[in-house]
Order: sequence, then C-alpha cells, then structure tokens
Amino acid sequence: MTHALPSAGSGAPQRFPVVVVGAGPAGLTVGNILRAASVDCLVLETETRAFVEQRPRAGVIEEWAVRGLEKRGLARNLLDRAELHTACEFRFDGQRYRFPYGELTGSHHFVYPQPLLVTDLVREYADVRGGEIRFGVRDVRIQDLDTDRPRVSYTCPETGESRVAHCDFVAGCDGARGVSRASLPPERVRIARHDYGVGWLALLAEAPPSADCVLFGCHARGFAGQMPRSPEVTRYYLQCPPGDDPANWPHERVWAELRERLGAAGVPPLTEGRLIEKRVLDMHDYVVEPMAHGRLFLAGDAAHLVAPIAAKGMNLALHDAFLLGDALAARLTAGDGSGLAGYAEACLRRVWDYQEFSQWLSEVYHGTAAGDPFRAGTALARLRRLFTSPAAAAAFAEQYLGTAARY
Repeated sequence: MTHALPSAGSGAPQRFPVVVVGAGPAGLTVGNILRAASVDCLVLETETRAFVEQRPRAGVIEEWAVRGLEKRGLARNLLDRAELHTACEFRFDGQRYRFPYGELTGSHHFVYPQPLLVTDLVREYADVRGGEIRFGVRDVRIQDLDTDRPRVSYTCPETGESRVAHCDFVAGCDGARGVSRASLPPERVRIARHDYGVGWLALLAEAPPSADCVLFGCHARGFAGQMPRSPEVTRYYLQCPPGDDPANWPHERVWAELRERLGAAGVPPLTEGRLIEKRVLDMHDYVVEPMAHGRLFLAGDAAHLVAPIAAKGMNLALHDAFLLGDALAARLTAGDGSGLAGYAEACLRRVWDYQEFSQWLSEVYHGTAAGDPFRAGTALARLRRLFTSPAAAAAFAEQYLGTAARY
C-alpha cells in the first residue's frame, strides 16, 4: 500500500497509514517492518539523527530477539560484529562463581551496543527502504485517537511551520516522557509501579573489560556490575543511594569501590580507565495498562519500564515492535485485525514475566547490602543455590536468557 506524499516543506497535510512517534529500537523496528511490507509510514523523533545514533544505552540482546531481527532482514551488521556471551560470573563471599548458561541451555547473549543497533535501523529504514523520517521535531501532539482518522501534529525544525500528518494508526514508541503515553485518557490508564529504593551509578569507562563476561558483585557495601560493551569501552554499575549526585563519585572513589565490590580470590586487578559517563539511575519499574487506546498502540518504554537489573529493556522493546509491526502490516495489507486485537495481551505476558524476574534478581543483588541480616542471609542462600542445585541453575538460565518466555 502506497500513498502520494507531499514534500516535508509543503504546507499541505500529509497522509500516512502509520505515524511512528519515536526513533529508538522499537519505533525504527516497527518502521522497517512496515516498509518491508510496502506500507508507508512517517517516523517522528524529537532528537537529531546524530544524537539517537550516539545515545548510550543497553547492549545485551537475547538470542530470540536477534533471530527476530534476522528474520526481518535487520541483523546483518549485528551478526557480523556482536560479541557472543555464554557465561556470567557472580562474586560474593570473597569468591568467584562462573555460571555457564550456554552449556545449560544451548543459548547465548549477543552484546551489541544500542547506538550501533539504532544506527543500523535508521540506515535501513531511511537510506535503504526509503522510509520517511523527521528528526528534531517539536510540539508533537496526537489527536482524534477515538476516530478512524487520527492525526499527529508537529513543528518542523527547519522552517518552524506547524505540520499535520493524518493516519490510520499511531505507534507510540517515544519512551516514558514522550507524548504518546501522555495522550492516553487519564481515567482509562492504570500505571503499576515498583520502586526498589536503591540507585545505580551508571558508568562508561574508556577501558577494556576486566573479564570476558558480565560480572555481578554482591557485596555488603552494595552491588557492582561489569557489562562489556566493546574491546575499548566497558559499562560499570555501582549501587548508591537513590537521587545521589554523580559529583559525589570522583574517579578514585569509583575505582576503589569497584575494586572492593568486584574483588575475589584469585581474580586479576580491574583494568582502569577514564570515566566518560556518570549518571545515577533510580531503580524502578512500571507497566502501563492498557497498551492501546483507539488507534494508538504503545511499545517499548512508553508502555513499560524494567530497571536495568536484568538487562531486559531493549529486549522487551523489540518484542513489542515485532508484534506491533507484524500486526499493523497484516491489518493494512490484508485486512487482518487479529494481531492488533491481541497485541496488548501478548506483550504483557512477557512484560510481567520479565518484571517478576527483575524483582527476584534485585533481591539477589541488593539483599547483602540491605543492612538486614535476614535479607542478607536469604540473598546468599539464593546465590549458593544457583551453584548447588541443577534445577535452580536451569530455571535461572532460562529466565536470564528469556528462553522461558515463549509466547
């Protein structure tokens, strides 16, 4: 299905079957699926192309998600360049414990930083598949969602003119603070939220990883984590008070805490380097229900947020995008509306499964530093069980890889 499109600079209203709000992994994946089905769509993004292609975010992608991208012709660079991870390592009680989840399940993780994936998706959508995209737009508004002709207005950054795009459907993929979630009628929305009461100091270091896998340090001083991103850059996390100021964490304090919390008998010293990012994340989750209203369908962080405790956020966004892109394409090319009718329910089954795992894993990470001997004891019991019970290890591996959530 194609439509004659006015140029970006004209004053005439535009007409698209779908307007996608947000050019993150979810929005760009939806756009690419639609273009592959010869469905025209418009992607609107408030940031510049350079910004979205460089914005530091997640880097762990589950194997099922990569296969979903591959199926849709969106994984060529990822498959060539991503690192494969088959194990992680827990450090607690002064010892190191390697967890070989690849051996237990036959599956693995891909490590491919989100900026690289977004760069691939933008190039495929805009440069290869000829999709319409506007970067740097302002004043985005979604209206008439209860009609069969919703419209999305925005201000063009080049001319300052107000533009209007009429459409059949809106895919809201613009995150927690975007206009899509705010466009849902308040009386129709339920937001389930959970706060963990801890913060994570998120760090990027110009240093190679200090181990060949993800490290989890469960320590009385607080959690610490190492997540490899590339041979030259490593992501670290340090548990801190919620709302803490990154300025409270100078270079020497950061590395001293990482050495302490990730220390274990027989491990080599950390490879230190310049810190190129420091920000504090307050650990919380939320789920927005419903994920659809009228002709608006939410995906990714606009619909749900899972704290980075279990590295599930980008994977959930891709799961939403696969379901939504396929459902929109079926509706617009074949008149099959069954995918859209079941979209929210299908998404939320995986969302709640991942939220439960994140909550369970948070107690493993943070219980030893809670200042409560009971919580510390139960957290250590969970950790020891992973390395003494094959059944517990298998269950954890399935949840960690997302292979248990097959819907």
